[in-house]
Amino acid sequence: MARILSAPYIGYLIVQQDYGLALAGCVVLGLTDALDGYIARKYNMQSFVGSIIDPAADKALMTTLTLALAYGGLLPTTLAVVIIGRDVALSFAAFFIRWATLPGPKTLKRYFDLSIPSVEVRPTVISKWNTALQLSLMGATLASPVFGIPADFVGLVGLQWLTGATTVFSGLGYLTSKDAVHRLTKAEVAKRLPKPHILPKRK
Repeated sequence: MARILSAPYIGYLIVQQDYGLALAGCVVLGLTDALDGYIARKYNMQSFVGSIIDPAADKALMTTLTLALAYGGLLPTTLAVVIIGRDVALSFAAFFIRWATLPGPKTLKRYFDLSIPSVEVRPTVISKWNTALQLSLMGATLASPVFGIPADFVGLVGLQWLTGATTVFSGLGYLTSKDAVHRLTKAEVAKRLPKPHILPKRK
């Protein structure tokens, strides 16, 4: 939740060219996210809702960084369009798949009820690489004015091209792969539904 709430402020800092503070904020968010993930895994605190909110928070921060850095001229506009365009296309596909696989009765209330799972998204290998590259690119781009790295530095330009290529291929992989989106069976849905709390009978 902290990432979602902090994303607009970090974007504002970038637009105001306060790159040092924006970079520090991203580092703090990254460390707290890693700590939260470690605690959740160690104490088995993962949940279906959390599996939806965490990627959404990451995407909110990534989208904010992409737009703000492109607005500030630190990130090529074409690359920003590719990154945002891929996310928009996958979002529309997710809305359609969610409705098509939602167990009946199909209502808007049940559609937006995150406690009723219908599909499971399985990240592809290239999408994992793309996520790592996007994070690296945003971090390097944001750090470049702080440490005086020129925008045409060959390493930064190479990272931009590699990120752009994997963004396109990962998007196509989600849309064409049969393994990326798994439709849950009735048994799997029943297993993931929250169990009703039954009060003990009074004697």
